[in-house]
Amino acid sequence: MSTSTRFQRIEKIAQKHIDDGAFSSIEWLIKRNGELWSSGSAGYCDTANKTPLPDKPIYRIYSMTKPIVSAVALMLVEMGKLRLFDPVAAYLPEFSKMSVLQKDGSTIPANSPIIIEHLLTHRAGLSYGFITDCPVSEFYRQSEINDASLSLEEAIKKIAEMPLVFEPGSKWQYSVATDVLARVLEVALGKNLPDILNELLLLPLGMVDTGFHIEAPQQPRLLSVFGKSDLNEVMNFDDKSQALTPSDPSDHHPVNDIKFYRGGYGLYSTIDDYSLCVDFLGSGLTSKGERLLSSKMVELMWTNRIPDNQLPLRIGPIPLPGYGFGLAGRVMMDIGKSYGLTSQGECGWAGAASTYFWIDKKEDIVGLTMTQYLGSKIPIGDDIRNAVYQALDD
Repeated sequence: MSTSTRFQRIEKIAQKHIDDGAFSSIEWLIKRNGELWSSGSAGYCDTANKTPLPDKPIYRIYSMTKPIVSAVALMLVEMGKLRLFDPVAAYLPEFSKMSVLQKDGSTIPANSPIIIEHLLTHRAGLSYGFITDCPVSEFYRQSEINDASLSLEEAIKKIAEMPLVFEPGSKWQYSVATDVLARVLEVALGKNLPDILNELLLLPLGMVDTGFHIEAPQQPRLLSVFGKSDLNEVMNFDDKSQALTPSDPSDHHPVNDIKFYRGGYGLYSTIDDYSLCVDFLGSGLTSKGERLLSSKMVELMWTNRIPDNQLPLRIGPIPLPGYGFGLAGRVMMDIGKSYGLTSQGECGWAGAASTYFWIDKKEDIVGLTMTQYLGSKIPIGDDIRNAVYQALDD
């Protein structure tokens, strides 16, 4: 690893956020040309008592669950068990008669069906309770679909009862689409989601610390969450400095409930484990060279599918300038519109508790940032990514 001043900025930027009291801990792992280029951590498990981080901390990765579920869906496409143009209602009949909410509060029948591609690209007309400028978000908040006591099947049936925000395929909106996709996988394979993920992806990749619950002996490695406790409030930002307010996410993200799982969030993982997943998402290969996805499918997965008239992308108040969206996450299309350092084609995703990853094939970089702050106002993933790129020339 380099010891240059620019290289040292990565750690200094992370440490500044810790010193400012914005995060309890920050961990990062960067690979370049297939080799470890930078890794480290700043902060504490318990900031008040300066308790050091445990060995291999475990994180709630929230929406970084989505690329895993999406990649498995694409495996099923390659197996001939799923098609991108399949109607969702062919697997989940409750989605056969969807309605679209109108400005006056009335609903009209949807003109076209939701298809699998719509779920993968977040163009199904679904929403989230935390999307503050969405007219159907109140339906989501009232439905209590975030209640961890609901099974995946029960949650999806509640989603099917709510109106769509728009005609399927006509717009982009971040949503519970990957939860619906997960239920499609269960029906298509006749297995529950944890078994599907374990069999097709987690075990082949050697992701031994990744799953929907944590066994008791490993629970001391789980880091505390700070910020919001209610998922529906993660986009409600104020003007105050970010503070380490303890959060209790157990009502929507329990630790040891073996019945709980979702497609859009819910997994626990470590930075080492998820780095195996990021390597796979960029190549289709396991660390041993076994191919799980074809190179053509990986190319398709990280190619923008959002028409110009549906851009720019925005998640509530958070803009994604320059980005389009593929079948598993964001894809940089126009670096002239980017607010940070990046490359054409850079891709990846993030989680609500401020976990973040990116893949840059042009520079042959994969990067991860892990922390636990639910609803952070500080884009820590972008900050670390910028620090990485400014150090590449050293």
